[in-house]
Order: sequence, then C-alpha cells, then structure tokens
Amino acid sequence: MNATEDSLVGTSARFRRRRRVDRWLGRLLPFTFLLVILPLLDMVYWIATRALPTFSWATLTTNPSGTSGGLYGPIVGSAEILAISTTIAAAIGIAGGIYTAEFASERMAATVRFTTNLLAGVPSIVVGYFGYFALVLYFGWGASLIAGSVTLSIFILPYVFRSADLAFASVPKDLREASLGMGSTRVQYIRRVAFPVALPQVLNGVFLAMAIGLGETAPLLYTAFWNNFPPTGLNQPVGYLTGLIWNYYDEPLSFGTEVTMAFQAAFILMVVVIVLNLAIRIIGGIYARRLRGLYH
Repeated sequence: MNATEDSLVGTSARFRRRRRVDRWLGRLLPFTFLLVILPLLDMVYWIATRALPTFSWATLTTNPSGTSGGLYGPIVGSAEILAISTTIAAAIGIAGGIYTAEFASERMAATVRFTTNLLAGVPSIVVGYFGYFALVLYFGWGASLIAGSVTLSIFILPYVFRSADLAFASVPKDLREASLGMGSTRVQYIRRVAFPVALPQVLNGVFLAMAIGLGETAPLLYTAFWNNFPPTGLNQPVGYLTGLIWNYYDEPLSFGTEVTMAFQAAFILMVVVIVLNLAIRIIGGIYARRLRGLYH
C-alpha cells in the first residue's frame, strides 16, 4: 500500500469516527436539553403550586399590612424602580455604545469597554453599599425611590452598554461607507441607518437588563428601604417584590401568611420575567422581518 492509499484509508477512518461522534452528540442533545429545562419547569411548578391557591384579585389591589394583606404597594414600587432605573441605564448605555462604536478612538473604546466589564463583575451588594454611602448618606437623598433607582441603574448599566456597543459595531461597514459617501453626516447616518439596524439587539439588551434588575435585592436593601404603600414622591422609601422574598423566604412554613406572600411575590416576578423574554422574541422578530432583504 503506497502513501496515497495510506492517506485515503486514514482519512476514511477519521471520517467514520467523526460520524460516530456526531451521531452520539445528536442523541445526547435532547438529554442535555432536558437537564436544562426540567429544573426550570420544576421551579415554576413549585412556586405556582404554593402561590396560586391563595392568589386573588385582592393580592394585586391591597397593600401589605404587617404580615398579611396584598402586594399592591410592592408591585407599584417595583414598577417605578424598574422604570426609572431602566430609563437612566438605557439613556447612558445606548449613548455610550454609540460613542465607543462610532466616535471613540480604539484606545478610548478599549478603555471604556474594559471599565464597563469591570463594573459588570462587581457584586450587587457592593453596588448597594456604594449607593448607600454615596447617595443616601453623602448626597443626603435618604433611603428613597430615587436613591434605589439610581443605584439599580448603575448595576444594570453594563448590560445595556455592551448590547448597544455590539449592536452598533456590528452594523455592516458597507452601509456606513455608502451613507457617508452619499454626503450624510455622522449623526444622520446613526439616526437613519445604523439605529434601525441595531435597534433589535439594543432592545434585547434593555429587556435583559430589566429582567436582571427586576430580580435584584441587594442594591435596594439600604437605598430604597421599605414602604407598604406606593410612594408619592421620589424622596420617599419604597417597597419592592424582592424585599418580601428577602424578608420571608426563610420563615417556617407554619408561619403561613408571610411565606405565602413570599411565594406570591416570586410568582409575579417569574411571570413578568417570562413576559419580558417573550417581548424580546416578538419585537426582535418584527424588526428582523422588516429589515430582511433591506440591508442584507
């Protein structure tokens, strides 16, 4: 057998081994999918079976009263915190992503991205301590809606920035060159060409940041404090759903109402996160269909 035949035989043997590996990997993929999805389904079932039997309209429309009552105040508080923090993080994060992708020098862009990655790695409790000492004590805002919202915006800002940066950096260079070559300014190019193309990925980052922020407690413990009623001003303490879980999650089941409130809060948070993820898919799909064939 000459060298050519040896090479062909060796190639054929490697090909057969690769096919066997591919075949087994294909069989293992459904099993790995079950390993991922079953714990999630079990968690959803576990929370739902403990929250839904006592869930009623009063749960959504009445305020907590001691260790009983509904969740209206924390629901409104969570919505207000999330709205303010997302607005702040989206404004700064999207502007920062446009700057690093379109205007900054390579060294400056690398510095900003490195700093943002460091901020993303900071534990949430550290961000909460920073908000407490900087906003609550130093600036004198006190434990309030605005202090908790700004602190949470610092925590979710890196997720918005990174998605916006990647979105604008991934706009095809041909579009940039064609737009600028036709005489448009950089601002016109960003507003009319780059932004529509990058928008689906930017929205993904914003919705992801909202889902992450919705489940955080540590940045709010000493900056938002607690309030059973919806706040009437930015300088008032505010309740939030994760605070109920934090306060009551380790109570014995015999305590009844307190544990039930924690499970009800967890169920509402879980539903909202699922809705946010579905919204990401739906909105992203709508924009993908609009852009299909237009820029590709």
